[in-house]
Amino acid sequence: MSIDLTIAAVGDPNRRELLRRLARRPYRAGDLAEGFKISRPAVFKHARLLRRAGLVEVKKAGRERLYQLAPGGHARIQELIKRLEQVGQFWDVALHAFKRYAEEQT
Repeated sequence: MSIDLTIAAVGDPNRRELLRRLARRPYRAGDLAEGFKISRPAVFKHARLLRRAGLVEVKKAGRERLYQLAPGGHARIQELIKRLEQVGQFWDVALHAFKRYAEEQT
């Protein structure tokens, strides 16, 4: 899975809330949408995007579906955080160098 897909997946607050819930425990499909201010179909569209990003998986148990964090989901999120920190460090250095340059020009 690409890092871009992971970034897109965690870019929405509803999807981040789904991930927070699923990090605590698996949820039956019927219980997953409880407490959201958006419709059930909207919650499941968000869950589908998280599945495509490899962050969430769904297991069928008879007639029920159980949503849970994918085994590699936590690792993908940690990888994203690490890369974002690296980008932040790059910009810190670049902006500091630009500031020094601008101050020397005056």
